[in-house]
Amino acid sequence: MTAASASLALPANRSALRRARDWLANPWARPRFLVLVTWVYIVWSIAPVIIAIQFSFNAGRSLTAWQGFSLTRWYFDDPENSVWNDPALQGALIQSLKLAALDMLIATPLGVLLALGLARWRGYAAEAGNLLMLFPLVTPEIVMGVSLSLVFAYLFDFIEPSTTAQVLGHVTFSLSYVVVIVRGRLFSIGRQYEEAAADLGATPWETLWLVLLPLLLPAILSSMMIVFAISIDDFVISQWLSCGADCDTIPIRIYSATRAAPLPSINALAAIMVYFTIAALLIAYFLFRFLTRGERAAAGRSVVAEMGGFDI
Repeated sequence: MTAASASLALPANRSALRRARDWLANPWARPRFLVLVTWVYIVWSIAPVIIAIQFSFNAGRSLTAWQGFSLTRWYFDDPENSVWNDPALQGALIQSLKLAALDMLIATPLGVLLALGLARWRGYAAEAGNLLMLFPLVTPEIVMGVSLSLVFAYLFDFIEPSTTAQVLGHVTFSLSYVVVIVRGRLFSIGRQYEEAAADLGATPWETLWLVLLPLLLPAILSSMMIVFAISIDDFVISQWLSCGADCDTIPIRIYSATRAAPLPSINALAAIMVYFTIAALLIAYFLFRFLTRGERAAAGRSVVAEMGGFDI
């Protein structure tokens, strides 16, 4: 190799090494490694759910061997063991939907009122109140279930383990989620609309009803759907406050069945719970997107207007 060719090869090698180093570091371009990690996690977490749903369409009774495809056997057609024809599975489905609906209807308005109060409360006691409101979010659910069971056993002993106790437990656990979502919305819209309404002569009640609540509507509806999704797949609190077979929810029934010899109808029941959960989350997402589309468009226009003032 001549000296000229060596001098040409050295920069080429350095350039290749630099490109490889930049590809690995990649601080400003597309984060390839993070994308890979994200997809690995998604596949790892969703694969068991897909397998469970797959066996809910198994033509045979096995949960380990695929015996053909049947769209409706374990949902409707089987005369004894389908979800539609098994009173125990049907009762668990109805109980879960009942608890989720009641939780949604009770926890959402209470959470909205608490969010408004905590956002407008000032002083040292307000900080303690905000901290206590977030306490259920960081409390292990098993601790919450045991605590609620003891409360109903020793303090409010007139409330026996029942649907009423389960509803109160679900409301206690899910209330904080509503507060966090609605407070986030309150901080994002600011207080300028309330102040403008007050300047125009609106009373505090008129400001709340005609100005604030319409602005909070995306967060309110989204929190309703999230509370529904949290409640319908709750196991620990429902189990600790259950009155027996009449209070069994879908998670309790699935847990009880898997300790014996489960049939694909249990997978069908679990799949129904997944369908309801995904539907609630999708509804929450699209409601929020639909109801805030005007704000996003206005924000985009303001950004463009501000950039128009710069020489770029």
